[in-house]
Amino acid sequence: MKGDLEVRIGINPISWSNDDLPSLGGETPLEVALAEGAAIGYQGFELGNKFPRDADALRKVLEPHGLALVSGWYSGQLARRLAAEEIAVVGPHLTLLAEGGASVMVYGEVADSIQGSDAPLYKRPRFTHAAQWREYGERVTAFARYTQDHGVRLAYHHHMGAYVETPADVDRLMDNTGEEVGLLFDTGHMTFAGGDVVAVLEKHVARVCHVHCKDVRPDVVKLARNRGWSFLESVINGAFTVPGDGAIDFAALIEILRRHSYRGWLVVEAEQDPAVAPAREYADMGYRCLSRLVRDGRTMN
Repeated sequence: MKGDLEVRIGINPISWSNDDLPSLGGETPLEVALAEGAAIGYQGFELGNKFPRDADALRKVLEPHGLALVSGWYSGQLARRLAAEEIAVVGPHLTLLAEGGASVMVYGEVADSIQGSDAPLYKRPRFTHAAQWREYGERVTAFARYTQDHGVRLAYHHHMGAYVETPADVDRLMDNTGEEVGLLFDTGHMTFAGGDVVAVLEKHVARVCHVHCKDVRPDVVKLARNRGWSFLESVINGAFTVPGDGAIDFAALIEILRRHSYRGWLVVEAEQDPAVAPAREYADMGYRCLSRLVRDGRTMN
C-alpha cells in the first residue's frame, strides 16, 4: 500500500552565507538569498544569523517573498545542563519559532562538540556508559516535552563532531528518549558518519519529523577521515553538496518517506563555499532534484 507524501521544500541560507564560517559568503545580503530562493521555488527558509530575532520583523522579511519560516537551529547543552536549566534559556528562541509559524526546532547538542573547532573529527565527545545515555535521554525528553507543550516539536540533529553522530548513537538516543523527541534526519551527516542512509531512515522513520537534504562527495569524505580533517576543513574542501550532485540515493529516501506518509519539510542544507559552488546555481540544482522526486507520483503542499 502506497502512502501519501505531503511535504514542502525549504532551504537553509547556509548555501549563501555560512554561520560557522563567516568568510564563506559573509558579504552576501540576506535579501539576495531570500529573493533567489523564492525565485527558484523554495517555500520557506530556516533561520540563519542574518535573520531578525523578532517575530514581527521576521515576518516582514519573509512575507514579501511568499516564504514561510521553516525552523531554526538551537544550540543546546543538555549533555552538561539539567532540563530545567535549558528550559530557562530557550524562551526567546522558542517564542520566535512558535510565533513565526514553525512547528519544529532543530536541536543541536553543542556541549563538548568539536564541530566548530580545528580538532580532527575522531576527537568528538562520546557517552561511554549506559547510565550516561539514560540520563541524557531523560533530559532531552523533558526538554522536548516542554517545547512540544509550547507548540514546537524538538527535532534532534545528529551531527558530525558531537555526542550523537553515528547510526549506533542514533539508536541509543532513540532507545533512551520518549516519543516527544523527534529525529531530524540529515542525509549528509549520516553518510559522513559511516551510516547507510536508507537503512537508518527505514529503522527510525517513525520518529523523523524534519529532514535535511544534503549530498556527499565520497572521495572528499574519505580524505577527511584519512587525513584527520576537522568538520570545518571537510566543509571547505567540499565534503557536502546539494541533492543530485553526489552519491546519495535520494529516490530511495523519498520512497521510504512516502511509504510512511511523512508530513513536513524537506530542507536543502549543503555547506559549501559559494565562491566554488555558486549559491543560486546549486540551490536550483537541489530544488530540481527534490521536486522531481516528490512530483513523481507524490504530493507537494
